Amino acid sequence: MSKHLVVGAGPIGSTTARLLAERGEEVVVVTRTAATTRPLDGIRRLHLDAADTDALSAAATGAAALYNCANPPYHRWARVWPPLAASLLTAAERSGAVLATVSNLYGYGAPDGPMGPESPLRPNSVKGEVRAAMWREALAAHEAGRVRATEVRGSDYLGRGVTGALDGRAFGRALAGRTVQVLGDPDAPHSWTAPEDAARLLITAAADRRAWGRAWHVPSNPPRSQRQVVADLCAAAGRPAPAVTAIPRPVLALLGLASPVIRAVRETAYQFERPFVVDDTATREAFGLAPVPWERIVAELVP
Repeated sequence: MSKHLVVGAGPIGSTTARLLAERGEEVVVVTRTAATTRPLDGIRRLHLDAADTDALSAAATGAAALYNCANPPYHRWARVWPPLAASLLTAAERSGAVLATVSNLYGYGAPDGPMGPESPLRPNSVKGEVRAAMWREALAAHEAGRVRATEVRGSDYLGRGVTGALDGRAFGRALAGRTVQVLGDPDAPHSWTAPEDAARLLITAAADRRAWGRAWHVPSNPPRSQRQVVADLCAAAGRPAPAVTAIPRPVLALLGLASPVIRAVRETAYQFERPFVVDDTATREAFGLAPVPWERIVAELVP
C-alpha cells in the first residue's frame, strides 16, 4: 500500500481519491476548506492551504504521487494559480512524489483541427497562458531531474455534479421542456470528458514511467454538439428535446459587466464557436484506456 496525496476535492479529485481507495491505497485529500461530507473509507481529509509550500511539503512526505486536482475560481486563475502551482512543484521536488496534474485544452488556443498532446501551445487567453506556463515550468523541472511530472488534459467535463458549459442548470431546463441557451454554435462538434476517465488516466500516468515528462489526453467519446447532448439527455429521460439556441454575443458582453465569472467564460467561448475535438490516440495506444460509454454518461445525468 502506497500513500497518495490528492489536492482538491472537486469531481476529478474526489473520483481520483475514490478509485485509489478502492485499490486499497492510503489516500489523503487536501482541501482549503473544511470538509462538509463524511469521507469515504480509506480516505483521510487534511485541511490546509496548498499554496503554503512548507505545509504541503510536509503532507507529501512519503507519498508515491501528488495529484494536482485543484480548481481555483475561474476568474482568479491569474492570481491564484502561479503560487499554488509553484507550491505543488516544490512539494513534489522535496518529497520525491510524482507530480500528476489535471489540466485542460486552453493552452492550445483556437484549434485548426483535432488537438493532440503534441499540438503546439499557442494560448489566446489569460487562462490558457496560465495553464501553458504551469506545464512549461513542470516540464523544465522534470527535464532538469528535479521532479517526475506528467499532465493529463481533458476537454469540458460532463457528468453529475459538474459545473460547466452544459451542467445541471441547462439539463434541468431541457428536461422541463424549456429553451436551452448555450455558448457559441449549438451545432459545432465538441469533445466532452467524463470525470471518471480523467481520474483513471491521472492515476495511470502517475504510476507509469512512460507517462512522465509528457502530456496525455483523456480518452473521449466521438464529439457531440451541444444540441446533440441535449437531445441525447432528453431521449434517455423519455422527453422531447427542446429548442437549443446560442446566447447572443451582446448579451454575454452585457452579463459580463456585472459578473467576473461571465467575463472569464467569454474569454474561452471560442471553444464552442468551431469544432473542438480531442485526439486521444496516444493515450489509447500506450495504456489501452477507453472512455466511459456515452450512453452511461448520459444516463447518469438523468435525475
